[in-house]
Amino acid sequence: MARWSRQDNGIAASQALTDIGPGLLSFVVLATVAALWPNPLFIRMVPPAGYEVPLLAVQSALLALYVAVRRPACRLRTMGVSSVINFLGVACPICNKILLLTLGATALLTYFEPVRLYVGLAGVGLGLMAVVIEGRGRWRDALPDELDETSKVATR
Repeated sequence: MARWSRQDNGIAASQALTDIGPGLLSFVVLATVAALWPNPLFIRMVPPAGYEVPLLAVQSALLALYVAVRRPACRLRTMGVSSVINFLGVACPICNKILLLTLGATALLTYFEPVRLYVGLAGVGLGLMAVVIEGRGRWRDALPDELDETSKVATR
């Protein structure tokens, strides 16, 4: 039986920081850009509704989990789209110049503002789907071939 050493603790701590770091960085940067807290760089034109910080926290945690389970040869498309959709759900609609130029201020406040929560939840749902898909692939790749074949036979 192998023993756990101090070196293993250092490797585990380093891996945890590598996995958690992108989620924390994502939370800090996106919350600052979305002006979810007072900062000198960005001013929010529409006050936050209260669900933005928890939605962004869940999305950031999913991003960290995705980085932890991600296989080296995978693509980030699903998680990237998920993050963009979530950001549209938590950011100030009037401050988002792309939405403002595309839809106009009246349409944003009339039609987009009431569904922002659902847009953010859709981003979280898509992020959760990306984590589950990558997790399944990683756990399937980690199984020995004999065990994998046995489980396929047992489920038929």
